[in-house]
Amino acid sequence: MKKILLVEDDAIIASGLVYALEAEGYLVSHGKSISEAAGLISNNKFELALLDMQLPDGTGFDVRDRLKGTDTAVIFLTVIDDEGNIIRAFEGGADDYICKPFRLRELLARVKRTLDKHAGGQLALGGVIIDTAAGKAYFNDSGSFIELTALEYRLLLTFAQNRGRMLTRGQILENIWDSAGNFVEDNTLTVYIKRLREKLGGAVNIETVRGIGYRVD
Repeated sequence: MKKILLVEDDAIIASGLVYALEAEGYLVSHGKSISEAAGLISNNKFELALLDMQLPDGTGFDVRDRLKGTDTAVIFLTVIDDEGNIIRAFEGGADDYICKPFRLRELLARVKRTLDKHAGGQLALGGVIIDTAAGKAYFNDSGSFIELTALEYRLLLTFAQNRGRMLTRGQILENIWDSAGNFVEDNTLTVYIKRLREKLGGAVNIETVRGIGYRVD
């Protein structure tokens, strides 16, 4: 049974989330503040943390900092649909965020997707299946193998792990190092995106967000 840490000070939201998550088979520990969360973190190992951005004694970033060095995935819950906070969350290692008020089924789907991503196995993106254990990608309709370089594969995997989210060029570059461990330059990213689009054809739509980065739904 996977364990989830929920840090949310709104009693109504928290009770609804605890009920829904437990109905899905998760074991949920709920804290209303950073101090309560700290106690739970020190005594438990969590697969996922759902963190309210605004807490009585600080922010969700403070709780996330206490989770550094663990394998706990992080999803932020926030009423602040602000690009700066969102980018800060992702740059700090968050896996996802969802704005309040949210649809419960959407949140549950994001929880499952995040847990599946951390568990490994297969990821689906458009008409492509990625076998993360084997490090290979296939077209879903034909099952044929897609010939990708190591860097192209990491680029595809980055999009699959962040499906539906806008990624800045900087965030993408942090995830794709060449085979020698050297950082890929910004102007080189455009070339690799072009090559990946050509190899995937219409199976995956890599959308350019002008002046910011890319998104794949």
